[in-house]
Amino acid sequence: MHPSHPVPTMSETPLSETPQEFEVKPRTDGRRLDAYLASRFIDYSRSVLQKVIEAGAVEVNGRVVRASYKIRAGDKVRISLPPLHDSTPVAEDIPIEVVYEDEHLTVVNKPADMVTHPSRGNWRGTLVNAIQFHYDQLSTVGGEERPGIVHRLDRDTTGLLVVVKTDLAHRRLGLQFEHRQVHKEYMAIVYGVPQRDSDYIEKPIGFHPIVRERMAVREISDGGRDAVTFYEVVERFQGFALVRCKPRTGRTHQIRVHLASIGHPIIADKPYSGRDRVTLADLEVEGAVADDPASLLIERQALHAQALRFSHPITEAPVELFAPLPPDMSKTLEALRSHRPEISASKRSR
Repeated sequence: MHPSHPVPTMSETPLSETPQEFEVKPRTDGRRLDAYLASRFIDYSRSVLQKVIEAGAVEVNGRVVRASYKIRAGDKVRISLPPLHDSTPVAEDIPIEVVYEDEHLTVVNKPADMVTHPSRGNWRGTLVNAIQFHYDQLSTVGGEERPGIVHRLDRDTTGLLVVVKTDLAHRRLGLQFEHRQVHKEYMAIVYGVPQRDSDYIEKPIGFHPIVRERMAVREISDGGRDAVTFYEVVERFQGFALVRCKPRTGRTHQIRVHLASIGHPIIADKPYSGRDRVTLADLEVEGAVADDPASLLIERQALHAQALRFSHPITEAPVELFAPLPPDMSKTLEALRSHRPEISASKRSR
């Protein structure tokens, strides 16, 4: 586990001398004050904001309140926040798997349990910390916090990710992402078997109204942004399926949210399926025990960025890359083929 940024106490961390003031909007009516502030100030953890409240640095309608205070539409909030953590990434000697490299860019095969860039609660052990160590030159277009980063993958999603070395390459590749000219292909193992061999999901995605770590299908009028994912069923099992996904847009958690929205969440994706692992016992294998380490198949969302295709931002030559499935997904598929093979249509009709 990577070390997280320590929570400062208000006695050792000075508060801003310039408080912020704002009015609570109607759609957030009834939420706890600490939860509301955590959704508004996403660069601060909820525990830090609770300490700010405890220090009396938050006033609602002119009086100090507790973290449990239920906010109401029209409440006037005044808050003094501590300075943010110094977010300049520190170089760390972390191994990376390079799939492609030239003087302008590098493509890596990101492992599970690695955040793309430093953020609240994850200041060390990220891909950015690693590439800072391995490369002397990285693009600066993304700012000091995200050198070389033009797109990202979720912490526990594995697969291909581009790191850009020069600003010109970053700007040009960034335009390809913006204009949806970068073709991405993901493999996912899901619960259940979609009825259609292939289809697309077109549902806007926005922040979850209550859980800050999740995204959700939200109407455009309620903060959602358009999102489209094409998918096809590659392999069927009893109660599971291997699905190839091609997102047309690049919203946060897009594939995870879209598959869950049609009743087929990705396995071991706790925020969207409610389960954080899959074991042989889950496949009802005789003699398998859920708590036995030997029974464990996968303990992170089974999502892998398998293929990437784009035009080289400098030479304009086509770049096509592929990363094979990681061991945990391959192991899970082998178990499904052995213990949950698809029942043929003739057998199902008997």
